[in-house]
This record gives sequence, C-alpha cells and structure tokens, in this order.
Amino acid sequence: MSSQETLTRPDGAAPSTGIHPVDRVPPLHKLLVFGVQHLAIMYAGAVAVPLIVGPAVGLKSAQIAALVSADLLVSGIATIIQSAGISNILGVRLPVVAGATFTVLNPMIIIANQYGGVKGLPYVYGAMMVSGVLGLILAKPFSMIIRFFPPLVAGTVICIIGLSLGGADISLIAPTVVNGANVAEVSNVVLAGIVVLSIILISRLFTGFVSQVAVLLSIVIGTIAAAIMGKADFSNVAHAAWFGGPEIFRFGAPKFAAAAIITMCIVMLVTFTESTADMLAVGEMVDKDLSPNDLARGLGTDALSAFIASFTNSFPDTAFAENVGLVGLTGIRSRWVVTTCGTFLLLLGLIPKVGQVVADLPGPVIGGAATIMFSMVTAVGIQTLHKVNFRNNHNLLIVAVSLAVGLIPAFDPSFYDKFPKNFQVIFGSSITATVIIVFVLNLVFNEFGPDAQSESAVQLAVDEGAVVLPEIGDPGGGAH
Repeated sequence: MSSQETLTRPDGAAPSTGIHPVDRVPPLHKLLVFGVQHLAIMYAGAVAVPLIVGPAVGLKSAQIAALVSADLLVSGIATIIQSAGISNILGVRLPVVAGATFTVLNPMIIIANQYGGVKGLPYVYGAMMVSGVLGLILAKPFSMIIRFFPPLVAGTVICIIGLSLGGADISLIAPTVVNGANVAEVSNVVLAGIVVLSIILISRLFTGFVSQVAVLLSIVIGTIAAAIMGKADFSNVAHAAWFGGPEIFRFGAPKFAAAAIITMCIVMLVTFTESTADMLAVGEMVDKDLSPNDLARGLGTDALSAFIASFTNSFPDTAFAENVGLVGLTGIRSRWVVTTCGTFLLLLGLIPKVGQVVADLPGPVIGGAATIMFSMVTAVGIQTLHKVNFRNNHNLLIVAVSLAVGLIPAFDPSFYDKFPKNFQVIFGSSITATVIIVFVLNLVFNEFGPDAQSESAVQLAVDEGAVVLPEIGDPGGGAH
C-alpha cells in the first residue's frame, strides 16, 4: 500500500493497513450522514410493498400503517445482520441494504384474496413462515451454485436489475396515470431534473466528503425547491405517533394451506436468485470476491427475514438495487455505513413520527435520485460484462436472449396474465426470468455442451495471461 493510499480513504475511514475498505469504520459523523443517505434512497421502495398490498387485500388505513412500521422494523433487523453479521452463521458482511421484495406482491395478494381478503392473511403468513424455514435449510445448498455465476451470468443479471427498475422512478416522478400510462407534470420533471443536475454538479465540482454525500445533498436541494413550488407537504408528521411496534400475529394465528405454502416457497427461491445477483453486484463494486459461505450467510438472512415477517406481519427482504447503485456512485464501501442505515430503519419502525418525515419526501425528488441509482446498477453490469470473452463463442447470443426474455415483463407487466399463477411468479419478474435464462444458457453453451469450456475458467486463463484468444475470423479457430 502506497503512502498516498495510507493517507487518503475514499470512505473517510481512519487509515488502517491491511484492512479491506468494506471492514473499515468511518468517523461517527460520516457514519451518520452516509447512513442517512442510504436511508433516503431506499425508503420509498421499502414502504411501497405494504402500501400496495394493504389496499389490495382490504386493509384499513391504521392497519396499513402497522404494516409499514413492521416492514421497516424487519428491514432494519435484516440490514444490520447482512452488514454486521452474526458470528459465522448469518450476514454476507457487505454494504447490503435489505428491504421488502416486490416478488412477494402478487402472491400475497392472490393468496389473501383467495381465502377472504383480510381473513386470508393468516394463510399468507403461515405460508411465509414455512418458506422462511425452508430458506434457512436451502441457503447453503443454493450457495454452492455460485461457481456457475461467472461474469457472463452476473453481468447480464446486474444489467437487468437496473433496466427493469426503470418504471419505479417513473411512477414517482409521474404518479398520474392517464389511459394506463404515466403522464408527468412539467413541474415534477423539473424537480427530478434539479436533483439529477445537483448530483452531477456536486460530484463534478467537489471532492471528498461533500462529493460522497452528493445524493443526500441533492435530495435536500430538491425538497427545498419542492417547498418553494408548493409541492412539499409534511402535515402528516403532526398526526403520526411517537412510539409504536409490531403486534404479533395481528391478523390471527398462522394457518397453513398446501397451495399457499408451495407458492411462497417458490417466492423464496426467486428471492434467492435476486439476492444472489445483488450480492454479486455489491461484491463486484467493493472488490471483494464472495465465497459460497458468504453467499449462504446472506441468503440465510433473507430466509430469516421471512420467518420474522411471518409473525410480525411484514414481508420477506432482499438486497435493494437502488442502494447497490449508491455504493457504485459514491464509492463508500464500508459495511458499517449500512449497519448505521439499518439502525435508523429499526428506529423508524419503532418511532412512526420520524419515519413519516422521510415518507413525506416529495416523490419527484426521490424519483430523480432513483433514476441515477438504477442506471448506475446497469452501468456496473456493463462493466462486469467487459470481463467476458465474446470472441468465437455464443456469449453475445446468451446475453441477447436473456435480456430479451427478461425485459418482457418490464415493458408489459400483464404479458403473462393468462399463464398459470406459479409461472407468473417466476417469469413475471424480469430479474428472475433473466437469471434462469442466462444461467441455463451458460450451462448449455459453456459448461456441459459438446464444445463447452467453462466461461469462468476461460476468463481466469485470460486474466492470468495463459491464453491468447484469436480475433474473429481467425482460421485457426479456438484458443491457442
């Protein structure tokens, strides 16, 4: 390590030779500010799931508010465990922010309404409890497939994570729907543009700490602009309670039905595929290779979140892609920053009034920041694919087919509406569909086919200079 590296840390942590940036602890004031920045980025997504599920199953306003608080509490617990870890049992120990997975939306609504709306929620949470236990059992076996996630697979999936989330920021900027399409008001686009421009200017004009909190500062600037334009309303804060907590089995003791259990177990496996891709993305950003044990601890935490959610009336968690993008944009790699964010989430779940302040941040402001975060994830995917050998093989075809299939539900969420429900759970998710297609195609062409050569093995050989690959059209064919 050079003397310059010893004096300067991009994450603001004290110099410490031999400690990976992921494990360094920044000064307290930076921990707090960086933690709040992560919180501001993920909050809208975190509360979106209960806000969608609640009305769809017939919950009243107070019941939905209880779901939000429980969601934040479980998200805080899962985030702390993922980043800080528990012994060698749980937690991937990376800057991973956990939040309610959108994969659970349709299955929860379908199961609940099938058994009577609100009266069907005990069946939802009974199935969730079983899926959490199954996930804890399968986390280790599932983690062993990490060798089949070379840069070709990981890069393609990371790209689709960013691409498929584009609609989320659009709905925040343009919440008004006309004839099935989001139509933006000029003022909302201006607000989002102010946030995007602020991020660019602050990142370009400043260095060090100020540059690293560009997103948070831009959200503050955007909120001030929204207030001036009359688009910021924090009146709900006065009506929010100071203290609150989850009510165990609020909707009754869990009930168990085979169909509901099978559906939620499928959701758990889908969540595993999404989390695997997200954790690989974060590992790529922070220059830390994940071992199967690391991945198993991370997946086990997802399963634990589902088990906890089953009796606190919350939702299973997965790694949040917008926070993955934030890590890439800011370069803040310390996992303890995310532990701080998890602590804030935990407190927000117990102090609704404080949570309401964050909840009332103007949608176009958060949407503008989210636009950059999602695009940053896509950019990281492109960077990962840069490591892949595309000469004299079918890798370009694999990427093309995988993205084509994965983008179908992103462009048209109702495309698979006439297909069986379990099919919709899997292929109705852009991320899951892409994971399955690219994973299988990589096996067929690069692992088990007649002319297959492991993509990860080829890449390792190229990196070490052991293989010279021919140019396209080389009559010699193959490596030599």
